[in-house]
Amino acid sequence: MTVTVVGIGGSLRANSSSERALRLVLSGAAETGARIVEVSGPDLVLPFYDPTEPTRPEAARRLVEALRVADGVVLVSPGYHGTVSGLVKNALDYVEDLRGDERPYLDGRAVGCVATAMGWQASVTTLTSLRSIVHALRGWPTPLGASVNTREVKFDEAGECSSAEVAEQLRTVGRQVGEFAASRAKRW
Repeated sequence: MTVTVVGIGGSLRANSSSERALRLVLSGAAETGARIVEVSGPDLVLPFYDPTEPTRPEAARRLVEALRVADGVVLVSPGYHGTVSGLVKNALDYVEDLRGDERPYLDGRAVGCVATAMGWQASVTTLTSLRSIVHALRGWPTPLGASVNTREVKFDEAGECSSAEVAEQLRTVGRQVGEFAASRAKRW
């Protein structure tokens, strides 16, 4: 059985550090045989989440449907002012549309969390925020989360990471999501 892992993250800047980190994490999930769905950059430009609005734009419907069928999720956010970017947070607010599902919110799904920022303080506090959000959405944060200090670690034009250790941590987060998702998928 092939599991689906949905990766959400990045910024409006194409090939940002957070988007490149997302791709490395998703490559780790792909190593486990998972089918990968990436939702990044322009895909995250959504109207502010409004629970009273009965209709959703196409991009929001695609996001919610991808999460509905996801066996695992990866979240990567840049650290803006010490926390999750508004772009990523707004996308996560749309998870509320899953509240009435058989598997509400992110219930029972492994969720890998990664934060990137120009310093340790913002990257660590952003990672902590992501893990707290995952708990609130009933997801299971993977044992390993990654905090990337982009002052010390760079991604080149091809998406390669300047630190082999950080690249391996990112792929490990993805592998943990894929492996946990595969073990849980047998139960659904």
